[in-house]
Amino acid sequence: MADYDSDSSDGEFAETNVLLGYASKDADEDTISRIGGRPEWLDADKPPSAALARCKICKDFMVLLLQLNGELPDRFPNHDRRIYVFACKRASCSRREGSIRALRSVRVWADDGSAAAAAAEKKRKMQEEDAKKQQEKPKQPEPPKQRLGDALFGGGPVASAGANPFSSNANPFSSSSSGAASSNPFSANSFSSQPAPAAPTTTETTSEKDLPKTFAETLSINSPKTDAVRPPAPEPWPAAVQQPAPYPTLYLADADYETLEPEPADMPLPANARIEDADAPETTSAADKEAFESVMDMTFQKFADRLAQNPEQVIRYEFGGTPLLCSKTDAVGQMVTRAAMPRCGGCGGKRTFEVQLTPHAITELESEDLSLEGMEWGTVIVGVCERDCVPGYLEDEEPGYLEEWAGVQWEEAGGKK
Repeated sequence: MADYDSDSSDGEFAETNVLLGYASKDADEDTISRIGGRPEWLDADKPPSAALARCKICKDFMVLLLQLNGELPDRFPNHDRRIYVFACKRASCSRREGSIRALRSVRVWADDGSAAAAAAEKKRKMQEEDAKKQQEKPKQPEPPKQRLGDALFGGGPVASAGANPFSSNANPFSSSSSGAASSNPFSANSFSSQPAPAAPTTTETTSEKDLPKTFAETLSINSPKTDAVRPPAPEPWPAAVQQPAPYPTLYLADADYETLEPEPADMPLPANARIEDADAPETTSAADKEAFESVMDMTFQKFADRLAQNPEQVIRYEFGGTPLLCSKTDAVGQMVTRAAMPRCGGCGGKRTFEVQLTPHAITELESEDLSLEGMEWGTVIVGVCERDCVPGYLEDEEPGYLEEWAGVQWEEAGGKK
């Protein structure tokens, strides 16, 4: 079965939830998203520490591979978001952890009050709906009213039922007109003619008055705070001439959802295929090695076939989606397969996939300089904090920068990834 969703009929192209980005020398409306060039920070006067763009192996400055406008207004309202990916140009650092790094930049704008008002309005509508449901419940028939004579001397419905004429099931001091109405002491009907208790009214008034300025703060899960202690003074950035030459700037002007050809029917197993007994003892043999290599080949073949359907894609984007792997057996592949990305270094929360670079990005970036030794990765996978946390030491509307996870799957010797 295909690992993508489609509502297309048989024989038609299927559309996935993955957004593909294509490189162009000409910018469109979005001039932020690009591969190559130099980084453009949320606030040019407040860049991140230059230390975040140094290679962890040689300590030299790296060059920009990707700058992405990552705003997700439905998921993180009032958040300015950008993703940056840097790479070291030194061949001696290639294939080593820390030679490619990713940053997430975030700035939370103060809200003009509309988001908080929308939250309060949503709460009010929910209360009205609950009250309407309560009113629509079938009412229990009222018990027949007793006459004074019946109550004193017997007779009427109560007496005929064998009741004690001097006793009453009703509590004369109860303010409720029916037992069912008082079964839930915490229920309240906003359309009730009786005034609401003082305590709940005060609580509701206070909660609306204390609504934070931004909806993201109301839903604190969207913007959890990290350590409130501001780190030491950031390392200043050197002049551009002292930095390594950047790759050419190519804009991600075109973006479309991935479309795929219909998946062919399952092929029958070859005659020499072997089905292992699950209860058989584990052994290390040539057959096991061959099976292991077969899994690697199948994963890479799927990777290559998927990219071949849209060969000019340079990035694949789907926040919370599943990246396309070159291999499931290397460290990065195992982390992704087991949903075991390193946790966020800021808030300690889970990380999730957001974007990955494809091999065609290398082709585009190196097309104008054949003297380059060439990058050797198959894909760069970026995992980010799923809650888009922000540093707790930031002032209002101040941008913050946090390092995120860059999982690199390298080419194998001989050119295969």
